[in-house]
Amino acid sequence: MVHRPRYGDWAWAKGKLEPAEEWPVAAVREVFEETGFHVRLGRTLPTSEYAVPDQAGQLTTKECRYWAAEVVGGDGALVNEIDEVAWLDVPTAAARLSYARDHDQLQALEQADRAGTLTTWPLVIVRHARSRTRSSWSKADPLRPLNPRGRERAEALIPILAAYGVTRVVTSPSVRCLDTVLPYAVAAGKRARLKAGLSEEGFAEQPDRAPYHLTRLLERGNAAVVCSHGPVLPVLLERLVWIADSNESAAKVTLSEAADSGMAKGEALVAHLVGTGDQARVVDLERYAAP
Repeated sequence: MVHRPRYGDWAWAKGKLEPAEEWPVAAVREVFEETGFHVRLGRTLPTSEYAVPDQAGQLTTKECRYWAAEVVGGDGALVNEIDEVAWLDVPTAAARLSYARDHDQLQALEQADRAGTLTTWPLVIVRHARSRTRSSWSKADPLRPLNPRGRERAEALIPILAAYGVTRVVTSPSVRCLDTVLPYAVAAGKRARLKAGLSEEGFAEQPDRAPYHLTRLLERGNAAVVCSHGPVLPVLLERLVWIADSNESAAKVTLSEAADSGMAKGEALVAHLVGTGDQARVVDLERYAAP
């Protein structure tokens, strides 16, 4: 919890989106700016909406999104408008919170902890960003590169994947897939692992290889990103539908919709899981489409 001397209140760290900034990227940035700690995001928590006056004095709705998170670095030095950070147990936090709306996130944290679904690991499914059209490309299709919009999306994925602490990068060897996640791999100092079974050509020859690669990731339980193609992704998403927690119907429905309707180019689907191998379960889900 953070204390703002300007308002004399105790609340969760939060702030405002910068232009074109994605919500999870803003969350990580604001937590660092207000607490001096780097965090890795976990599952989502309830959103708060409340009315605040704008510059003209008219009431407008403010939306605040929250995540569970773990500290992964930083020295806790306070350099912004916060003068104190407190780590509290649930009863003490409930008594100190200044706003009733902030109790929703605290309650959700406690409930997830009791259910054993608070500590999660992320599996990010990405469809490659926009590339040169097939009609404009005369060479082998796997060599078809990203177009300028696709390269912009690849750069934009860097802070999104970083927000979830992705440590393993798995991709189809096709250039348009590799170049979608390679900027993150380079920035994070990780090796991009090329899997022919995730390519369109490899999937057509051996349809069982793509789900095999997903099974291996579920066994490892490492924070990972998988980049593949439109025809391949439904098989991976359908597998995640089967292991979606029965108590998380929204995640199951969203996964089913993504499998049936397809993911947009450059879209990232973040599945939060507990357990590994046969015990792995999806307990939360987020989707971030390319602009």
